Amino acid sequence: MTQNNKLHKQLELTHEQTSPLFRIMSIQNKDEPHRRHFENNICAFHIGNGFILSVAHNLKTEATLFKSIDNTIYLTDIFPFLNAEQAHMFESCYPLEMSNQRRYATITNPTDFQTIINLLKQINFDTRWVTLMERSICKTHLVIQFKNNLFYNSPELTSHFNHTSYFEESTIHRHTFLVEVALVEAFYNEDIALYKIINTPQAVIDAMPSLEIDYSILDDNQEDYYCLQSSPTSEIGKLLNKAQIEGFTEHFAIFQERIGGNYNLEGLRYLIKGYFRFGSSGAPYVVYNAKTNTFKVNAVQSEACPIQLSINNQRDGNFQYVNAIATPLQVIQERLEKHINTV
Repeated sequence: MTQNNKLHKQLELTHEQTSPLFRIMSIQNKDEPHRRHFENNICAFHIGNGFILSVAHNLKTEATLFKSIDNTIYLTDIFPFLNAEQAHMFESCYPLEMSNQRRYATITNPTDFQTIINLLKQINFDTRWVTLMERSICKTHLVIQFKNNLFYNSPELTSHFNHTSYFEESTIHRHTFLVEVALVEAFYNEDIALYKIINTPQAVIDAMPSLEIDYSILDDNQEDYYCLQSSPTSEIGKLLNKAQIEGFTEHFAIFQERIGGNYNLEGLRYLIKGYFRFGSSGAPYVVYNAKTNTFKVNAVQSEACPIQLSINNQRDGNFQYVNAIATPLQVIQERLEKHINTV
């Protein structure tokens, strides 16, 4: 009976109606479906009451380009730093739409793409995703997908979505719902980001599955430790696979950051043995408790950990990524609880 209970809970973690695993994406032109653009895809999971956890390192990566920009930002932060030829080039690639005073990208020539990227770098215009979020150049949403056109099989909940927050993707036989989130705090050294669902009815939030947190530092004998991540060949499906804590590290790595300056990834980490796919950053590591018949999240997938191979007596560039580095949630417990326990 116990084994059947565990199996039931395992299957729940991967089913679209009961899984707490989602994706966070940055969306440009979200309210204009014909211009809408999705980027910066990352795993994320719900820990209850609308709080979402993921990684932080993707926030500091550069988009390099944007799909549209408010004309005020252009006139203030871009135009004054361009010469006449550069301004003409930019304005031909981003013509102004008078009705909403916004400039939309119309770039089709690959050479023009690179020219604009180089211009923005030359004037040090900040295209990091965290900055695009802060300036409303993009908005961040959970992407939630179902086989049918109902949000968690509820017509009432589905009625809260409209043409800007719901659409059918017939090519993948899925119906996509968008739930807006805002960044609450990024713990960059620990590589964890906390988001909160916003502009969403409480009933919608309450319907979304979630994981409780286990703040324990677990030993390396865990038999019921798993990674919950996207399926191996697609981000649409979900995969729950066994993982093993193989060791512990007082981690130190330098995150290269051109605009804000490099920062360190450091502190206690698990060394994890077990399958993980590239693109699994932000995935939760969960532990099963047989007494309570529950899975709780214990750590967050952060980095790939390479083994260097020697091939033809050469080692440079010969890396195989068979281990992962995960951040135990214990390292941010006090700071995290300040947010989630004050609601």
